[in-house]
Amino acid sequence: MYLENIKKPEDIKSFSSEQLKNLADEMRELLIKKVSTHGGHFAPNLGMVEATIALHYVFDSPKDKMVYDVSHQTYCHKMLTGRAYGFLDENRYDDITGYSCPEESEHDFFTVGHTSTSISLASGLVKARELKKEQGNVIAIIGDGSLGGGEALEGLNTAVELDSNFIIIVNDNDMSIAENHGGLYGNLKLLRDTDGKAECNLFKAVGLDYVFVKNGNDIDELIKAFNLVKDSTKPVAVHICTQKGMGYKPAQDDRETFHWTMPFDRETGKTLMSFEGEDYGTLTADYLLEKMKKDEKIVAITAGTPAVMGFIPEKRKLAGKQFVDVGISEETAVAMASGIAKGGAKPVFGVYSTFMQRTYDQIAQDLCINKNPATMVVFCASVYGMSDVTHVGFYDIPMISNIPELVYLAPTSKEEYFAMLDWSIEQNKYPVAIRVPENGVISSDRPVKTDYSELNKYEVAQEGSKVAIIAVGSFFELGKKTACDIQNKLGVKPTLINPIYLTGLDIELLENLKTEHDIVITLEDGCIEGGFGQKIASYYGKDSMKVLNYGLKKQLYDRYDIDTVLKENHLTSEQITEDIKQIL
Repeated sequence: MYLENIKKPEDIKSFSSEQLKNLADEMRELLIKKVSTHGGHFAPNLGMVEATIALHYVFDSPKDKMVYDVSHQTYCHKMLTGRAYGFLDENRYDDITGYSCPEESEHDFFTVGHTSTSISLASGLVKARELKKEQGNVIAIIGDGSLGGGEALEGLNTAVELDSNFIIIVNDNDMSIAENHGGLYGNLKLLRDTDGKAECNLFKAVGLDYVFVKNGNDIDELIKAFNLVKDSTKPVAVHICTQKGMGYKPAQDDRETFHWTMPFDRETGKTLMSFEGEDYGTLTADYLLEKMKKDEKIVAITAGTPAVMGFIPEKRKLAGKQFVDVGISEETAVAMASGIAKGGAKPVFGVYSTFMQRTYDQIAQDLCINKNPATMVVFCASVYGMSDVTHVGFYDIPMISNIPELVYLAPTSKEEYFAMLDWSIEQNKYPVAIRVPENGVISSDRPVKTDYSELNKYEVAQEGSKVAIIAVGSFFELGKKTACDIQNKLGVKPTLINPIYLTGLDIELLENLKTEHDIVITLEDGCIEGGFGQKIASYYGKDSMKVLNYGLKKQLYDRYDIDTVLKENHLTSEQITEDIKQIL
């Protein structure tokens, strides 16, 4: 094997063309083996094998600085930069992250997990190099799907003015996570169809030099192109056409499913993970499709992640024009939703919480100042959601619950979620966000409201005394268990409250608690600082009521074990009950 002996990129510089191709075969085999047993980003990495080899063959990393966009294409880069052990040894699969990571290697310059950032990040490296009068190439690698994001277009606009060595590798596989959407992709297709010779050229239009590589999976062609632009004195775009999923037929045939995958049978491509029961994504898509049949004003919106709310390809076809994918442009999704609502239609934007962070200005300015009744459905806003440091989603409550005019709802059950969703779609007064539960699809026989327009009225699920537990969303089940433990172990029956609203306080209820309660506990599945619980604590600041806030400490979490994190943050019923015992 070649990779066992490759410790640094320069180790491949003496390879013959045939050896480089054999290396590519070996790397592709290791990708298939690891991801089929471990899971991970698959099809994007398969398509970038040859390009990564050619980059490290021509350029001199880390003196020449490579910045990968979104990190979906960094696995092969890691193989050639001293981290092959993360692919060669099954016992060390988790020793490396799935994203670029400066803590792992001097060949990585940024921790990156959100898209459309590489050109802008690399432009900063270019500027710093010029200010320090240093030498070396700066290379931004970006996929065609990421190219449609606002920051990528801003980066292209800025790159030209740097008027210096700046190489932008555009990996065009005619695909985002799902299919591409937007006008610029017509130009990319035109360039592919004309071998880069079309007069209409978006890269030249912004002032970049331009090089086209028809077969971006041909190492020799790539080496020739990269040598051509190495040490260039002007910003240049190298447009390479690759095959997403290259070398594994199921991934080539179903590029969306194999963009990121759980472990699968490599012979059949079938997943090895069986999921029983319901999931909120599928349920949401099915619910919206039924609503769409009765109301042509309803439209579902995604920003490049249609599966987040269950809109797999066949369901997108069923929705037709009542489904819109704006590409990797969350800001546009929120602003467009505001416009749709203003126009009298009924938008529902489904989004991962981690990507909601990119839309703060649009939520505050374009949506809430204008008080337009759009619905945002927020997924993975939970300790039970994604755990990579770039994708953790439980910072949402401090971020958006303090935006005026927004109503942020936290359902505790399947029935409550769909009641909230139905109300939000049909009401015409408030911008609404709904925090989808992440602790499984749990049904409840508790009656749920159908009208949430009387804001900030909490639900008392159990009457008690001395101790009141206010448990938010996914943590309502923790609240129930804690209430049982306190009653069984301490002989005190607590009051249990489902607050429903994250954006306001039920003053009447909080005042009433003073008469028969000494302790209020808040439980929230999110960052505790600036969160929901601290609003409760602040309200009781002038009183004798003792308030205990439970949530997640403000820190960067990465690839964590859920049970460990819960214990470290005192988020088990046993720990909370012990705290109450000490106080009582």
